[in-house]
Amino acid sequence: MKSNILALLSLCCLTGLLRADEEPTVSLRLDIVAWGDAIHGLSVGTEREEKIIALPFTYSQPLKYSGPALLRLHHDGSVAPVAESATPTPEDESHTSKPLQPEKPGADSKELPIPAELAQAREKDPTIAALVPLPRNSRRVTILLAPAAGGTFQPYVIDDDPSKLPPGKLRVHNLSPFPIAMQFSDGTKTEVKRGGTALANARDGQAAYRLAYQKDEEWIIQENNVIPIRENEQTQFIVLKSTNAFFLSKDGAAGGFLQTVLLRRPPETEG
Repeated sequence: MKSNILALLSLCCLTGLLRADEEPTVSLRLDIVAWGDAIHGLSVGTEREEKIIALPFTYSQPLKYSGPALLRLHHDGSVAPVAESATPTPEDESHTSKPLQPEKPGADSKELPIPAELAQAREKDPTIAALVPLPRNSRRVTILLAPAAGGTFQPYVIDDDPSKLPPGKLRVHNLSPFPIAMQFSDGTKTEVKRGGTALANARDGQAAYRLAYQKDEEWIIQENNVIPIRENEQTQFIVLKSTNAFFLSKDGAAGGFLQTVLLRRPPETEG
């Protein structure tokens, strides 16, 4: 009987090891970007000594990450120092279309409920603030973090592998609550559903576009603008709806509906 019990225990341990080995893993470079105010006190994985600051719609120092494809993002509850400001720098402003005023407050994702899987993980470790499924076979990923309920974050994962977004091209992300449509100066037209993306070519180093959104079955023109596209950069054009101070002018004024942001990444050497 004792030998049977030992055999059963050995089988259970082996099964546990096999399940751990079967968990998908990734190895990539990772950027974490804040949707709005800077986020202090972030860390990834199980070793949390190195703290991360996610900057508002701005790339910072990338991380080298090797581990489970389901990334566990931790937050120690830190808040930005009072001296910090969400006001964009002149460089940020040059990368951002004219900010437009949301129709009403509450457009950010603070009221999103905590997903069941995340709530279960937080019962064991309350510092887990997001569970982020990372793409397989990618060398570079951006995680855009929006504030959500209970001190958690809603992650938006952008696969920046060069095979998905070659330098010199533009990728459109629709993170707004509405379908959008874009028409470019070369005649290309594309509709992007909520949560969808589209790849666009640049002509002569720029993408002149017209942006519209669909509301109450009606298409409404939002803006006409030009995006400079550099042949050695990855360019992300993000359409969203936010009340964050990042999108307000210095006097607090705004005058529109949706917001647009550009993220640019120059070429990098792997190291």
